[in-house]
Amino acid sequence: MPDARTILVISLRFMGDVLLTTPLIRSLRSAYPLADIDALVFAGTEGVLEGNADLRRVIATERGEELRLWRQLWRRYDLAVVAETADRPHVVGWVAGKHRVGLVPAERDKSWWKRLSLAHSVVSPRDLPRPVGYRKLAEVMGIAWKPEVVAPSAEMPAIAWRDVLGFDVERERFAVLHLAPRFRYKRWNTLGWHALMAWLHGEGLRVVITGGPAEDERAYVREVLAGVKTPVVDVCGRLRFAQTADLLRRAALFVGPDTATTHLAAACATPTVALFGPTDPRLWGPLPKIGLEQPYEKVLALQVRGNVALLQEPSLPCVPCQEEGCEKHRESRSDCLDRMSAARVIDAARAALSRSGASARS
Repeated sequence: MPDARTILVISLRFMGDVLLTTPLIRSLRSAYPLADIDALVFAGTEGVLEGNADLRRVIATERGEELRLWRQLWRRYDLAVVAETADRPHVVGWVAGKHRVGLVPAERDKSWWKRLSLAHSVVSPRDLPRPVGYRKLAEVMGIAWKPEVVAPSAEMPAIAWRDVLGFDVERERFAVLHLAPRFRYKRWNTLGWHALMAWLHGEGLRVVITGGPAEDERAYVREVLAGVKTPVVDVCGRLRFAQTADLLRRAALFVGPDTATTHLAAACATPTVALFGPTDPRLWGPLPKIGLEQPYEKVLALQVRGNVALLQEPSLPCVPCQEEGCEKHRESRSDCLDRMSAARVIDAARAALSRSGASARS
């Protein structure tokens, strides 16, 4: 690759996808220590990169503002790194970068023009884990791969959390639970959450509920908490993503479904219990802080990778179906998550606390 003094990394997807680009960004920073590296993401996901020392700045764009964006970025960068296979990121990469590298889809009718526009490309079929695609991209660029996921930070001190949570995070152990994934088909069952909260309370841990600001997400959290008898601290919708990361770094345990916050907890080295249903963990399993030395299996009752314990419901032969729930739409139920017992999740939580030594804290 030519010497690059300015680099743009393009990731126009969801928050979890942006988080998974951070090892690639770190690899670029290591290879080009004097370069100015920017990231282009969709508005609403830029918090994933807050406090990221590998970046000069983060550019957030809205859908529908292509012309303004193209004028702003025209040939501004020596190198554009397209971290997605879709059309729009590749068009932006061609506009912004004098030289370009990126991922391309396996389908030749969708990839031929993208290959022509790139100095180096990596074929990324749908069943290829995205971090593997990024590692291959680093290899074809001739740069060393740095597998560490870099979580954001708002640099909140311990004393600031007392006002937010109502207790001293340095003196009291607490667990963070994330109830509401982006889509209905990734939700665990309500009775399971209630049982887990009761067990955590009985173990002497405070229970903190996180979540995003969207009204449907907050409504679902209120619905779940309406029937719970355990005292909880609900901060759903009150924290930025980077603040959530700072909270997770202090937590004794995190439990959540297949969602960006679960990936964040794993990246923060928090003992993490991930509840997976239709999603294939080989593609989207959370990356532990130390990196994924052993890939996830397609389906197992329990898989432990570093600080992450991933649970599935192997009693159903369709797991993981890679569909949007049993009804194949985002607001569908998922029998595999409805059937996942609280006892299994509690056992995994107990083991995670024991492995981290958190169960011995006072």
